[in-house]
Amino acid sequence: MKLATMLAVSLIGMFTAHAEAANVGFTELRIANGAERPLVAGIWYPTTAAAESQPLGAYTQTVAPDGRVAGERLPLIVISHGTGSTYQNHYDTAIALANAGFVVAAVSHTGDTYDDQSRAVFVMDRPQHIHRLLDYMLAEWPDHARIDASRVGMFGFSAGGFTALVVVGGVPDLGLTEAHAREHPDYYDAQLLKRSASAESSAQLRSNLPASTWVHDARIKAAVVAAPALGYTFGREGLKDITVPIQLWRAADDHILPNPDYAEAVRIALPSPPEYHVVENADHFDFLAPCTDLLRQFAPAICVSRPGFDRTAFHQTFNDEVVRFFEQTLTIGASR
Repeated sequence: MKLATMLAVSLIGMFTAHAEAANVGFTELRIANGAERPLVAGIWYPTTAAAESQPLGAYTQTVAPDGRVAGERLPLIVISHGTGSTYQNHYDTAIALANAGFVVAAVSHTGDTYDDQSRAVFVMDRPQHIHRLLDYMLAEWPDHARIDASRVGMFGFSAGGFTALVVVGGVPDLGLTEAHAREHPDYYDAQLLKRSASAESSAQLRSNLPASTWVHDARIKAAVVAAPALGYTFGREGLKDITVPIQLWRAADDHILPNPDYAEAVRIALPSPPEYHVVENADHFDFLAPCTDLLRQFAPAICVSRPGFDRTAFHQTFNDEVVRFFEQTLTIGASR
């Protein structure tokens, strides 16, 4: 089949899956992870079941709880959240993707959530979690046969952006963090070192660990990376093996990961230019879903935007751009 015909059929197949599914289904599950604690994950997907307003932690979403999955050969996106967060914090992006015909699986990284940061410095855990999540979604999830395993992408924010870069082939040099923390004691990695519970855990962010430490996954064919933590630890050598398309985002006024050591450092080091978006007047947490009154009460720091910045309006554009990028980069192989 000629390439042009393949692309046309692929796009028709994606549109059909979207057209058949009027709503978004959702389920939360626990995934066995060997001797470690189970991984908690949220799954969004196209469905024809009736949707209703449902609480999701501090958010409210309109979904069909445990509705039947609609469509075949559906692309899959996995999501990695930032430090001290939860799979729920990107629910609006997940719903936008599910509305467009994607299955979306977002994991809460064990030991690096809002209620348990006991392993926050063990950033090498995170790519392993994504690998296990992919194994589950592609082989064990009850509807895994509806997923097109050739069309898998990843979204990551902050520490999740770092995770995405590792998963698609990046190898960081954590030995760079100690000098960086001395020079910038108020930055993300320096604060993480201060919060580490022991000399052993603190050493994890001060060591150039063997390349074999970092789990890569060739099943990921494209990645959206927003405000990546520890971006400066990669360099050209650390990112030289990344070949998948990257959509890279930076908040112009990021006070958690200030320019140019994070997203900009990644942009410069990637072997092929990414699709790069700099969001004017945005701060770090503006990549999280718009806050509810309940979230403002319990986590006010992540709900503050700069004067004049409309996070809700931004997310309409942001989610549209994420959907467009994955639709463009994960089309080949949609029809077989």
